[in-house]
Amino acid sequence: MPALAVADALTQRGVHVTFAGSPDRVEARLVPEAGYELDTFRISGFPRRPSVALMRALMMAGAAPHACRRILRARRPDVVLGAGGFVAGPMVFAASTLGIPAALTEADAHLGLANRLAAPFAKRLFLAYPIESRRRGKTRVVGRPVPTVEPVRREEARQIFELPADGPVLGVLGALAGAKTLNEFVVDTWGASGPAILHQTGKRDYELVKRRVARPDYRVIDETDRFAAAVTACDLVISRAGGSVWEIAAAGRPAILVPYPFATGDHQATNAKHFVRAGGAIMVRELDLDDVPELVRSLLGDAPRLGAMSEAMLRAARPNAAGEIADELLSLARA
Repeated sequence: MPALAVADALTQRGVHVTFAGSPDRVEARLVPEAGYELDTFRISGFPRRPSVALMRALMMAGAAPHACRRILRARRPDVVLGAGGFVAGPMVFAASTLGIPAALTEADAHLGLANRLAAPFAKRLFLAYPIESRRRGKTRVVGRPVPTVEPVRREEARQIFELPADGPVLGVLGALAGAKTLNEFVVDTWGASGPAILHQTGKRDYELVKRRVARPDYRVIDETDRFAAAVTACDLVISRAGGSVWEIAAAGRPAILVPYPFATGDHQATNAKHFVRAGGAIMVRELDLDDVPELVRSLLGDAPRLGAMSEAMLRAARPNAAGEIADELLSLARA
C-alpha cells in the first residue's frame, strides 16, 4: 500500500497518523499489521452494469460521507490524504465540508474515476506519472510511494529465497492479480528447464504453478513481505505494469513488462511506456508472449545491456516520493 509508505514518512517527521477504510478490503489487514489505527466505514466500487449490486453500492456511497464526517470529528486531523480508489472519495469530500485540507494520490498513468470525481475537493493531486489534467495548478508529479527498507545484498537476497548463489536468476514478480495467463506461460516455458527462477504467483495461482515445476532452482512463492529482497535476488524481472513497477525501478532491475490487457484505459501499457522511454524496460503485449523466451535468453546473455538498463531504471525511480508527499501534506496542514 503506497499510503503506508507515506504514513511511515509522516511518522518519522513526528506526525500521528491514523487510517480510514473499508472493513472488506486489504487495508483491514495491512494497516493494523503495520501498527496503525484503522477506522472503518462501508463503501464499495460501482459495478459497470445496472444491477442490485450497483444499487447497493450507490446507497453505500450516499451514506459514506456522513460516516466519514463522524470519523473526522472524532479524530480531528489537520490534513487528509486519499490514497486512490473508491474509498478515498467520500473521505476527501467529507474533509472539504469540514474545512480540513485534503489531497489525493494517483498510482497509475490514468486518472481513475474516483479521483476524477474527488479532485475538485482536494488541494493537491499527487501523480505517479505525468498526466494531462484540467487541474494543473494542484498536481504534483512525485512518482509512486514505495516502502523504505534496509538494502539487502544480492547474495543475501538469494539466500532468503533459497536461490542459487551463482548464475542468472529470472524473476516473475508483482503478479498478484490479473496474471493467470502470464503465470501459466512462465511455468509452461521454464518449468522443466531454463534459468533459475523466482516466481511470485499470488495466492490464486500458487498451486497451479507449483505442481508443474520439475526442478529445484525454480522457486515458487504466493506472496512475500520481502518484495524488495525478492527483486534484488533477480537479474531480470518479468512483471505486469501495475504499482510494483516502481519498486522494481527502485531496486534498479531491468524488466520485461507485460501490461494487463483489460486494465481501465489500458493504463498499464502507459505505465510500462514510461519505463521503456527511460531505457530500463521492454514492453511485450500479452498476445506476443511467444517472443519472451528469446528476449529473456538474449538479455540474460548480455551483461552490458542489463547493466545499462539497470542504471536507467535507477534514474527513472522516484524513491523519495513518500517523503515529498509527506512534506507537502505538512505544508497544507500548516496553511
